Amino acid sequence: MNTTELKFSNVMLEDVKANETVNSFIQAANDYLGAIGYTEHGYRHVSLVSSVAESILASLDYPKRLQELAAIAGYVHDIGNVINRQDHGQSAALMAMHILKQMGCTPDEVSLIVSAVGNHEEEIGDPVNPVAAALIIADKSDVHKTRVRNKNIIAADIHDRVNFAVDRSFLKVNKEKKIISLNLNIDTKVAQVIEYFEIFMSRMDMCRRAAKFLDCKFELIINERKLL
Repeated sequence: MNTTELKFSNVMLEDVKANETVNSFIQAANDYLGAIGYTEHGYRHVSLVSSVAESILASLDYPKRLQELAAIAGYVHDIGNVINRQDHGQSAALMAMHILKQMGCTPDEVSLIVSAVGNHEEEIGDPVNPVAAALIIADKSDVHKTRVRNKNIIAADIHDRVNFAVDRSFLKVNKEKKIISLNLNIDTKVAQVIEYFEIFMSRMDMCRRAAKFLDCKFELIINERKLL
């Protein structure tokens, strides 16, 4: 991507974090998802995704402004859940478009961010630009016990059980070898490794496509064993 032809603004992640509308949407969306039994999608999740997406592009020496746009995309990517879980990526993209335009982002920046947000779900998404690729990997790699809201139902819900079984999750980028690796520790007393693949295989496939877009290979390492 030739960023020299793009027009950029001075809007930063900290400006977006200070936006009252964005924060209201994040909180409400997380509350609504909790009401229908989904894992945590609040400030913890969006802050982590924001940080990891930025870090991926930084590790691969992408321009600083693209790193910042990835961070912004990560922070707003789930606000569409305030409308409905179904098609929340597209809803979030449209909502973010209006908010970011009002904040002073340029059309080039808005285009990159909303295309990333609108493509972050595995059912219909694709890594259409570096910001989108980084967002996809950051979002799909967030599997951890802290996302579980109700520990009393982990035996009955496979998503909660698998998340609760993961006590360590770490994404590593090796620029020299061009490898992006997701390292997980899974407590097999809580969930079996095969259960992870039962529910997350499509997400890992999306991570592979996103890594390929960034000219990297994606690896999955569980309990110190390379599985992908």
